Formats: sequence, C-alpha cells, structure tokens
Amino acid sequence: MSTTLIIIIVTCIISIPAFNNHTRMYSWMFNPYQVVHRKQFYRLITSGFLHADYVHLIFNMLTLYFFGDAVEFYFNQISSYGTILYVAFYLSAIVIADIPTLIKHKDNPNYNALGASGAVSAVVFSSILFNPMSDLCLYGILCLPGFIFGAIYIIYSYYQGKRQAGNINHDAHLFGALYGLVITVAIWPGVIPHFIDQLSTFSLF
Repeated sequence: MSTTLIIIIVTCIISIPAFNNHTRMYSWMFNPYQVVHRKQFYRLITSGFLHADYVHLIFNMLTLYFFGDAVEFYFNQISSYGTILYVAFYLSAIVIADIPTLIKHKDNPNYNALGASGAVSAVVFSSILFNPMSDLCLYGILCLPGFIFGAIYIIYSYYQGKRQAGNINHDAHLFGALYGLVITVAIWPGVIPHFIDQLSTFSLF
C-alpha cells in the first residue's frame, strides 16, 4: 500500500465521523484565536485531516491520489529517505500553509478553517516542478500544461485572498503551493535546470 493511500485512508477515517460530530469538528478545526491565545497548537495538524463534507473530502483526496505517488517517487529517486521526506513534507505543509492565516486572524475568535487543501497544493506544485509539461485538468474539462495551470492558480489565489472572497482559505492554497516549490528546490536544487529543460520542449503549436 502506498504512503499516499495511507494518508488518504487516515484522512477519511478522521473526516467522515466528524461530519455528524460537531463537537469533534469544532475542537479539531483550525481556529487561529484558539491556537494563539489558548495554545491549542494541535489544531494546526488536526485541521488538515478534517473536511466540511464529502465533496470537499473527495476533491482533495482525489487530487492527492493523482499527484502524491508521483511526488513520493521523485523524492525516492533523489534520497534514500524519500518516503520519510514525503510524509514530513505533507505534514509540514498542513502547518506552513496556515501560518499567514494564523497571523491575520489570531485575534478573531470566529474564524475557522479546515481541510487538506494547503498540503495538497504543496504536493501538486512539487509535481509541477518535476514534470511541468504534464497536463492538469480543471473539473476534467479544461486541461493545461502544469506550469501554466500553476501560474494561473497562484495569481487566482493571490487575488481572491486579497478580496477575502467567500469562506475559502485562499491564502492556504497560495502558501501551500509556494511551500511546495521552495521545499522541492531545497531537497533537489537540480530540479530548477530540469524544470527549465522541460519547458524548452513547450510549443503552442
């Protein structure tokens, strides 16, 4: 069984029972006020294994399923500790992606967030660095090379985060994506010339 599949199973085991357990949902979700003022640091991790509903859960876990194994494979090619690096990368991305939101909403007791989107974004963007020409598809309809999709995603998340549009934590998406890029380069600096070499094969026609 792959590491990614284990992460997905654990996430489902934690998320699904919480759908109808509001006490658990509230006590484990990301609430910056509770983290800062009541030192409930565990929320930075547990919130990444909770989801609002089946649609939220399925979307994140399907995305992780499609990209997680590839990233773990690449990590194992560049290190004998690739699987450990991959798990540490995923768990740390849950936390790091929420740090800007933690700072922004630390005095707002009514702000809550949950989901693995920040960590999943990190995995997707790590995959883009390794294979920028692989197509990523939006809702299975609009398919673009990974590097183009990634650029649009970052611009969109930045713009929506500035607008604070809806109840989606776009900042977590953005910083998760950036974290994925930074950590992948830190683990294997050679990914930069590899990425550039891959882009050299790109053609619009």
